[in-house]
Amino acid sequence: MSLNDINAILVVTLAGSFSLAAAIPDEPVAIGFEPQYFVDDHLVDNRWGNKQKSEMVLRRFHQPRKHGSPVIPDTGGYVCVQRDEATGRFKLWHQTSYSDLFDNGKIRKSYYATAYAESVDGLKWHLPKLGLHEWKGSKDNNVVWKGPTGVRSSGQQILTVPDRDRRGHRYIMVYRTGGNDPVNSGIRVIGSPDGIHWDRDSDTFLHLVHSDTNNGIVYDERAGRYVMFCRAKDRYRRSRGDMIDTGASRRISRMSHDQLWEAWPTKPRTILNPDALDAADNFNAFYGMPARYHAGIYWCTLWVFRFNDNIYTEFVSSRDGFHFERAPIRQPLIPLGDDGAWDDGMIFASPDWVEVGDEWWIYYAGWDGPHGTPHRNPGIGLARLRKGGFVSLRGPRNGGGVVTRQLIWPGGDLLVNCDAGDGELNVRISGDKRTPLPGFDYSDREPTTTDSTSQKITWGKKSMDELKGRTVRIEFSLRNADLYSFEARR
Repeated sequence: MSLNDINAILVVTLAGSFSLAAAIPDEPVAIGFEPQYFVDDHLVDNRWGNKQKSEMVLRRFHQPRKHGSPVIPDTGGYVCVQRDEATGRFKLWHQTSYSDLFDNGKIRKSYYATAYAESVDGLKWHLPKLGLHEWKGSKDNNVVWKGPTGVRSSGQQILTVPDRDRRGHRYIMVYRTGGNDPVNSGIRVIGSPDGIHWDRDSDTFLHLVHSDTNNGIVYDERAGRYVMFCRAKDRYRRSRGDMIDTGASRRISRMSHDQLWEAWPTKPRTILNPDALDAADNFNAFYGMPARYHAGIYWCTLWVFRFNDNIYTEFVSSRDGFHFERAPIRQPLIPLGDDGAWDDGMIFASPDWVEVGDEWWIYYAGWDGPHGTPHRNPGIGLARLRKGGFVSLRGPRNGGGVVTRQLIWPGGDLLVNCDAGDGELNVRISGDKRTPLPGFDYSDREPTTTDSTSQKITWGKKSMDELKGRTVRIEFSLRNADLYSFEARR
């Protein structure tokens, strides 16, 4: 690729990124007690390098560390994991499948099911023989649901919903089944008391849209609505009728509804298409985008697809579920393995991280061949990330500054997630016109030179709790340091 090609792509991409910016918040911003992440400039008023001609505080996207070998080999599909708060045990649900073949080796019919596993430590997994459903001619398996007709339960995700919508179920799962009959097909939700025994009577049809992938649903607390991201093919592929079969498996669409347990009346709306940077390496399609809603942010794992070849996962985020932040350089969240590795063909990472100490554990389905390869082997892998560590603001070698918008401080201490082990971080509090508040200047404290996901910031005997209810700016001085987030904590 020529330098002119690269420049053209950057111009198109940067212009597009400005048009995709979410709404600027009104100031002062009431931040509450949620972590405030720097996945975007939502709360940033300005950032710069001290040597402005040559340096800048830049946003960095971080890759988690792979565990190495799969934690569950020789099985897998889309995966989601939760940890039981009471027992600490890990619970995992994954898609499993097999096909009946013709004599010539071509597929006659495929079957999909949701299977279950559990673990004490998240590393060694037990696949219980539950005896609930016949699968491959036997009930000696860990299958927990096969859909209303016993043929397909695919693309499962365990949902986080308000208590009022649980209907007595401890676990609620969205999944897809096949067919064109709304009674027993489409995208559906179902409830369970334990994640193993699923209540057939609760099984509810949501939408008939053709989206054969993980159709994750999140509840947007601020909007008071459920939001689904899917790979809708409704206008681009049909099994019958007048429809030009082009453009399918490319775009990410959104549907939303204020109720969960009923048919959704909305139609898919396109929110994300591959751009010029994707096209540079022929990744001209998206395979899916499951999401998690946390601290006012949609945290999404976008599955980027080079038809009909490799698939990798990219981290993207959004404040409103319509406009998304992507890395200016298409960096995989979890890189494909080296040639010959168990995950060298496709990686489908889940956004449902599990917090373990100061880390977020991310589970993913991997395959040792590309999408178009009929004989490929799956596995379930693990990658470990610093808590809140998807994105940081990086201070340059000669230092730089980050200033927030005006914030209403809710009270409590100021904690920062920052790696200053090879540099330093300093913090001061200022007013509207950036005049430091007495006793809260850089000179009133020693710079932080440690690596911590929850470093308490004080100025001698002063702390932020004294400023409860006041409108302030937080100013960070960074040198060779990564700032991930800050929060008020009582």
